[in-house]
Amino acid sequence: MNIGLVACSDNPEILWNCFRLGNLMLEQMEEVTIFLDGPSVNYATLNSENYPINDQAKLFTLSEGVLQA
Repeated sequence: MNIGLVACSDNPEILWNCFRLGNLMLEQMEEVTIFLDGPSVNYATLNSENYPINDQAKLFTLSEGVLQA
């Protein structure tokens, strides 16, 4: 099944959870695409100790998830 997630927020918690959900679906052998819109394109600048977005994004792309902006 093809799954598409759309993120359009600059809230670190929302973006972190979007990537975590994408990674969970990839583990279940789904094809996942995350589309970043608006302020979510700058997700890398929102990385923090509480919300390690960059770690989740790296895992997502290394697991053959598709990231579009």
